[in-house]
Amino acid sequence: MGKRKVILITDGDQVARKAVEKVAAEVGCRVISRSSGNPSPLSGQQLVRLIEHAKHDPVLVMFDDNGNGDYGYGERALEYVSNHPNIEVLGAIAVASNTPMVDGVSVDFSIDQNCRMIEDAVDKDGLAAHSGDMVIYGDTVDVLSDCDVPMIVGVGDIGKMQGRDHFAKGAPITKAAILEILKRSGYDHAADH
Repeated sequence: MGKRKVILITDGDQVARKAVEKVAAEVGCRVISRSSGNPSPLSGQQLVRLIEHAKHDPVLVMFDDNGNGDYGYGERALEYVSNHPNIEVLGAIAVASNTPMVDGVSVDFSIDQNCRMIEDAVDKDGLAAHSGDMVIYGDTVDVLSDCDVPMIVGVGDIGKMQGRDHFAKGAPITKAAILEILKRSGYDHAADH
């Protein structure tokens, strides 16, 4: 079996988990539900084992530092997974939060709360930051700068964004971000969803 194809998601609370599970079911991805939690409950080694046993690719994996601006559990696990020789990272979803004292990460583009692809960073509510630097600030995003990630998409707080990304509505913003990563990674059928 070749490298497992993974999308990294820097949010893992219960609301995010419901949203990610909903999107995974709709777009044909697998999700490691056990990767959710505040902070991330599993180590990088444990996550790689679960990814390797997932039924098919692509696999969505959540990471969360529970508001910790330092190098926390989620970032440690994310770094391990992204650098593992059996894993190919298709892209990452960088989730904005109100965490002070973080460096942030540059994104290729963002999906705002209206499901539009924008050349800007967004805040926790999915509103354009108008900062001009394309940097998302969140508790679990800093480590992405040190990982080999071909594409980083910025979004607001998954499953929330003033109710616009609620799982009962199909988590449309999270779905748009995942579909865009899939499309740009050569999953042509992703555009059909």
